[in-house]
Amino acid sequence: MDSMITAAARLLATGDLLGALKRVALRSDAPALALRGIAMAQLGDLPRAKVLLKTAARGFGAKEPVARARCLVAEAEIALVSRDLTWPAKTLTAAREVLEAHDDRLNAAHARHLEARRLLLIGHLDEAEGLLAQVDPAPLPPSLRTAHELVVGGIAIRRLRTNAARAALRRAENAAREAGIPALEAEVEAASQVLKTPAARLIGQGDERFLLLEEVEAVLTSGALVVDACRYVVRDGDELVSLTTRPVLFALARALAQNWPGDVSRNALVARAFRAKEADESHRARLRVEIGRLRGELHRIADVDATKGGFVLAPRRANEVVILAPPVEEQNGEIIAFLADGEAWSSSALAIAIGASPRTVQRALDALAETGKVQSFGRGPARRWTIPSLPGFPSTLLLPGPLPND
Repeated sequence: MDSMITAAARLLATGDLLGALKRVALRSDAPALALRGIAMAQLGDLPRAKVLLKTAARGFGAKEPVARARCLVAEAEIALVSRDLTWPAKTLTAAREVLEAHDDRLNAAHARHLEARRLLLIGHLDEAEGLLAQVDPAPLPPSLRTAHELVVGGIAIRRLRTNAARAALRRAENAAREAGIPALEAEVEAASQVLKTPAARLIGQGDERFLLLEEVEAVLTSGALVVDACRYVVRDGDELVSLTTRPVLFALARALAQNWPGDVSRNALVARAFRAKEADESHRARLRVEIGRLRGELHRIADVDATKGGFVLAPRRANEVVILAPPVEEQNGEIIAFLADGEAWSSSALAIAIGASPRTVQRALDALAETGKVQSFGRGPARRWTIPSLPGFPSTLLLPGPLPND
């Protein structure tokens, strides 16, 4: 590798993008194209960067597998940043394996972190944790240590382990400061804001207040029976009852929890669960059936007793019942949760991340766009969705992934 390429690579590593471009801007060989692609990506021109990196990868070909693998890793990073989740993850894994086989440890570690970040994004926390477990961050340069700790912190946040998250973000902050790259420091600061912003509302016995993430963690371990409207589960300590696929049962559980320790009239339950203005005999019959199903689901942690006026929730062990709700209730809150990261998402990427059909996600985006909650730009496959301004709360509890202690 000639001296100009070496100098440009060193400048890129320190964040001097313009200095790197000056040394390779007029060259069309594969190494120069690869460096230009990386620089353009960091400058925000992702379409141009993708073209340059694809051309560079073809230029390297099969005779230079390491250089080609590095280009593929850079392409994967662009795909992740631009939320192109249709980019083949197996290609990134194959590139990492090539780098590991040729003892390119730094770029292999970078590829592994990209894999973990993608898994974290779509809620596969165990797999992301497994990938990170094979990396020792100590010998890595500061920029890669920052990336490592950001993923560790992200996993801890999603698992509601706030002490571990705070420690990881503190290590990330120190590493970013050591790296001296402003963009990395800004990324760490943005990640840290999740711990400083209300993440949920606590509703119970006529009271309602906002909670930080560490307070949410405390509520879930407080011994109270928690009706979690963020995850659609009912929880008593380590006992979890998921009602994600039973919206009527969850609506009944929430209505009963909201009025605990009092009962809820049959008419009120019919209105809440079935959205009927008046309860006729068919509604009452259906209510009896659904209450019976709710008893069956909650039998380990609570009962639902009939009263003269209606029904009451009766915890078996807990001495308190509370509701954990999102800071702002929204029918399509999961989509807004993903868009709250500030990136531009395609509808297909949102469908992959949420685990829904593209048609369902597109209908939800159209409905949100009509109310001004999201906006789009571009057309066809290039169409991307964002929110006009970031909401004043993090989206952690709305994102997919295993429940704490599950």
